Amino acid sequence: MYSQIAANKRKTLLVMFFFVLFVAAIDWLFALQFGQQPTLFIGVLIGSIIYALITYYAGSKMALAVNGAREIQKSDNPRLWNIVENLAITDGLPMPRVFIIDDPAPNAFATGRDPNHSAVCATTGLLEMMTDAELQGVFAHEMGHVKNYDIRVSMIAFALTSVISLIADIILQMTWFRGNDDEDTSPIALIAGIVAAIVAPIVALMIQMAISRNREYLADATGVLTTRYPEGLMSALQKIGQSSSVMRKQSTATAHLFFANPLRGHSIMALFSTHPPIEERIARLQQMGTQA
Repeated sequence: MYSQIAANKRKTLLVMFFFVLFVAAIDWLFALQFGQQPTLFIGVLIGSIIYALITYYAGSKMALAVNGAREIQKSDNPRLWNIVENLAITDGLPMPRVFIIDDPAPNAFATGRDPNHSAVCATTGLLEMMTDAELQGVFAHEMGHVKNYDIRVSMIAFALTSVISLIADIILQMTWFRGNDDEDTSPIALIAGIVAAIVAPIVALMIQMAISRNREYLADATGVLTTRYPEGLMSALQKIGQSSSVMRKQSTATAHLFFANPLRGHSIMALFSTHPPIEERIARLQQMGTQA
């Protein structure tokens, strides 16, 4: 488990490194095709890095705001607060901020850049559907993400997805308007701009896929080690599998954060889901219970 935590930290640096290379490459090709001065290349590159850093440090607030999460205190929901507090004490972690989303779909997520800057969130549907043991299983999983530093890798993915989407929009707009206003623009340049605008979001999806499905299995295992009761998490997964975890607010940028896939089945993001099948997660938990 400790090796996986170290691997997550290395993955953060690796993903950031390849992101900078990708932004630099697409920026250079774009400037080359349109005959722009080197200052444009340098400016866009520096701006992208700054934007990524800002998004990384403000990413958890953005993720919570995008999904309509509302922060609570102990008096607002003592049941949820006590469960999270007890799990934090058991794991030896700081108490995270606690949020609730008004949504009937049973789901939850953890966010933040490290255990000292973390937050956990539950939907009203999850709170209504789950027993205390099941809710404890779900949040032991989410606290597992915090403990294993999965939340840091997820924040990097969220930040980079936002930046790449912004760059794709800029490229598309500049290609369109330059193509209309500049008779000297070659068809190759126009095609290059359109292709770049199409490829960039795909790369953003691939970055989210870089958040391996193994992190969900690891968080399940971490949660079970915390509660010593795999049946609680298995029962929660079974209930979610029999209902629907699809959220009313659809956000592809934050979908990888959730306990279960929050997107509709026909969404393009379903093809790139970082969530393993619920049946497979239950099967692995059953194996853990048998070996215990």
